[in-house]
Amino acid sequence: MAQAMKIAIVDDEKDMRQSISQWLALSGFDTETFACAEDALKGITADYPGVVVSDIKMPGMDGMAFLKRLMTVDSSLPVIMITGHGDVPMAVEAMRVGAFDFLEKPFNPDRMTELAKKATSKRRLTLDSRALRRELSDGTGIMRKVIGSSQVMERLREDILDLGQADGHVLIDGETGTGKTLVAHALHAVGAKAGRKFVLASCSGLEPDAMAERLFGRPGESDQMPLLEEARGGTLVLEDIDALPVALQARLLTWINDQGTPAETRLVAISNLQEQGKTCEDVLRPDLYYRLAAMKITLPPLRARGEDILTLFARFSEQFAEEYGCDAPEVSAQEAAQLLQAPWPGNIRQLVNVAERAVLQNRRGTGTISSLLMADNEESEPGMTTEGKPLKEYVEAFERMLIDNTMRRHKGSIVSVMDELCLPRRTLNEKMAKYNLSRSDYL
Repeated sequence: MAQAMKIAIVDDEKDMRQSISQWLALSGFDTETFACAEDALKGITADYPGVVVSDIKMPGMDGMAFLKRLMTVDSSLPVIMITGHGDVPMAVEAMRVGAFDFLEKPFNPDRMTELAKKATSKRRLTLDSRALRRELSDGTGIMRKVIGSSQVMERLREDILDLGQADGHVLIDGETGTGKTLVAHALHAVGAKAGRKFVLASCSGLEPDAMAERLFGRPGESDQMPLLEEARGGTLVLEDIDALPVALQARLLTWINDQGTPAETRLVAISNLQEQGKTCEDVLRPDLYYRLAAMKITLPPLRARGEDILTLFARFSEQFAEEYGCDAPEVSAQEAAQLLQAPWPGNIRQLVNVAERAVLQNRRGTGTISSLLMADNEESEPGMTTEGKPLKEYVEAFERMLIDNTMRRHKGSIVSVMDELCLPRRTLNEKMAKYNLSRSDYL
């Protein structure tokens, strides 16, 4: 549910602030009034759920000083200034300082309503964007699935949020198994079309005529709604965009161009190109490629994500252990180093598979994680390697995994973790801060 927007009305003249309040209340706004700027500042803090309407000439703190104070509280807060006749130069200065707009007395009440609607709409977008950024840092919602504390994953989450809020079409590429479809879901979930349709389809596996009918429909027939119509107003995700025949690429480009800006329906194209030595740019029409690649996300391979590998392995192991009703396997220092060194040609998909098999082995009391990795590496693609890391990185990654696993097992009990790991409290606190681990995540 959208947050209700308030309008704070600040004017030293009682009749003026009451008349503005009554008019905006009749227009459907939730208003509150203040007789002076000093009182208003007590109730208007950062993330104030609304906008401010203020007279520019007031005793004590005047409108300009008030505006400057508000900009230090929250520089994105929309402030509408009311000026007297002949105060236009002052109003222009207010706009330079950061005012949203101004009204000159006597003003048309309908103009006031129009400005209030624009200002509250802008404020809502700002607050929604902030809430989404907090969601990223808190790890709630779908973004919880975009796991990892490595720099490449921090950057990926920022890219998802930034591009999710934009209007343009997006191209997602990366190696197989890196989570491209998950990122497409996340882009939709954090964007302006979040509450609308999300349609996912693959461009491979169909003959060109059948694909054309599935995508664009057949004139005069309506047995099955075409994808472009089904996704109207929402997000259409086309996997394997590189498999789309050239003739259909041209039709898709025409559809993109016909939509204009901003697009009614957002297209997210996913490239799963597996052909050695080729990229999506090599197989798509240049004009279509550059329309899509203006907003591009390239997912990092698992081998480039450092200690995320151990974090993910621990999470997947716990999930499978719960599913199979047994304990997750303990990871030794040697196995942790092997997990970090493995080439992971299948990326996250392969890691999930190894974690499940490790849990099943542990339930039977046979086998090791090392044996699973050796078997997988024998089947790795030639030339798929991962660079070695300094010993310090292996030690820190293992230490972080050990503290993380122990905290999860003891559900955030600091005393139990201290006892098991033989660590004094101060040392444990320092290491948790170093590895960005918070006790609240385990409670």
